[in-house]
Amino acid sequence: MVRVLTASRVFTGSTILVDGWVAVEGPSIVAVGSGPVSADFSAVPVRALGDVVLAPGFVDIHCHGGGGVAFGDGEDVVGQARVALATHRRHGTTTLVGSLVTDSLDGLAGSISALAPLVVSGELAGLHLEGPWLSPAQRGAHTPSLLRVPEPAEVAGILDAHPGVVVMVTLAPELPGGLEAVRVCARRGVVAAFGHSDASCEQVSAAIEAGVSNVTHLFNAMRPIHHREPGPIVPLLADERVTVELICDGVHVHPSVVAHAMRVAGPGRVVFVTDAMAATDMSDGRWELGGLAVDVRAGVARLVEGGAIAGSTLTMDRAVQFAVHEAGVELSDALAAATSTPAAVLGRTDVGVLAPGARADMVVLDADVRVREVLSARDSVG
Repeated sequence: MVRVLTASRVFTGSTILVDGWVAVEGPSIVAVGSGPVSADFSAVPVRALGDVVLAPGFVDIHCHGGGGVAFGDGEDVVGQARVALATHRRHGTTTLVGSLVTDSLDGLAGSISALAPLVVSGELAGLHLEGPWLSPAQRGAHTPSLLRVPEPAEVAGILDAHPGVVVMVTLAPELPGGLEAVRVCARRGVVAAFGHSDASCEQVSAAIEAGVSNVTHLFNAMRPIHHREPGPIVPLLADERVTVELICDGVHVHPSVVAHAMRVAGPGRVVFVTDAMAATDMSDGRWELGGLAVDVRAGVARLVEGGAIAGSTLTMDRAVQFAVHEAGVELSDALAAATSTPAAVLGRTDVGVLAPGARADMVVLDADVRVREVLSARDSVG
């Protein structure tokens, strides 16, 4: 059955249509337009959403959990993953990659195996390995004793055990074997993400040539910019082959830095991520991330030992709100960073956009960019 949704503004993934409409049949979008609804749909039900923004469902490619649980943890791994998915779906995220923190190789393999059915079913858009191939000097909230150099054969073995399940790997390319590990990922169609790295400017350039195409939380867990030793941030922002993640919570990155990164990188290169941990949408208190004790106070997660930032309690709707209201980012640019750009990182054209053939995953936002309603293709929303 075909239905039509109308809204004062419809964000397609690239542009905002005034007085827009979207025609949906079952789980798919069949047409998008502005102005009067096409005569092709004159006899179908129309739902007028009113003075709102209708946008694609958010796409989060870096998320460790939420609603009290983390991906890969616990006895009921699948059940807990669904709790985290439901938590973020309430905040507008309809496509989500589950991120796993540093673990032993056996532990990592076990988590991948347990979560693989959710990737096959489409409930998860894939898995992201944030570790264990990270720099000890930039480890952040990762267990030091579990960090390893990225032996290419080892990386290949993890990826090949469940082809297509792991869609992104964060690693430090300056480590021994790092550049070849990047190539291992790239050859398999897995996104090689620069992150938790102590690489120099020159080492970053070599990593990009090897196949690095994304940056895990730009500015965090890497060298800062220095006028004589620029470090990784300058070349990563400059190279159009690379997308850069930002955690827009006011803790990881100052709003002026968010605005600067958006200006320098330009359209289609900035990806908002939550890096959310289990405490997301939960109360402050003592939590855990990858076996490390974490204190959450006023929604800010830090390691008990050392005080390093330990992920976030961010949701994607709040990331977009922060970008628009605190950093002064244009609404269309902020929405693209939460929808079409992360979808493109994954090579997905069926999510993150409102276009014929795409999934009918949509979020309804009010004038303050707050989520009023989430419409999911999984529920055959029309």
